[in-house]
Amino acid sequence: MPDEPAPAAPVPPPGPVEFRVDTRLAALKVTGAVVFLLLAVVFRGDPGRTAFAAIGGAVLAGYAARDLFVPRRLSADADGVTVVEGFARRRRLAWAEIERVRVDERRRLGTRSELLEIDTGETLHLFSGYDLGMPVGQAAQALAALAPPGLTSAPTRQG
Repeated sequence: MPDEPAPAAPVPPPGPVEFRVDTRLAALKVTGAVVFLLLAVVFRGDPGRTAFAAIGGAVLAGYAARDLFVPRRLSADADGVTVVEGFARRRRLAWAEIERVRVDERRRLGTRSELLEIDTGETLHLFSGYDLGMPVGQAAQALAALAPPGLTSAPTRQG
């Protein structure tokens, strides 16, 4: 009897994935906030410069706080995705609620930007490579491996 090929082992579904802010970027924001706040102290005799430095430091400190307290911006598993809304609120979306996941690429004035879009029909959740801690295309591929067939779409290019 000829050797028959062994039946292929079932492929396990991919495990959950998480996308986090790059810690180097968070550290850069903290450093920038400290520098701006120190400049506010140095320029305390000039109200305009003090205000500018203090506002810049406060804004960077706010962004840094979000990166430190909510580093995981997106996670996904076989049941759906969890996204961050607003400053730090999390929302769970079942795959059935999601109409489309795509990469939006735009080119303008010699620059290129990419965003991962998760569209529920009522809300649109946007994530940059900075939010995801990896290139947007790679994140989209990881989500496509977990999503039901036919959900994700090809990158959209707008110039």
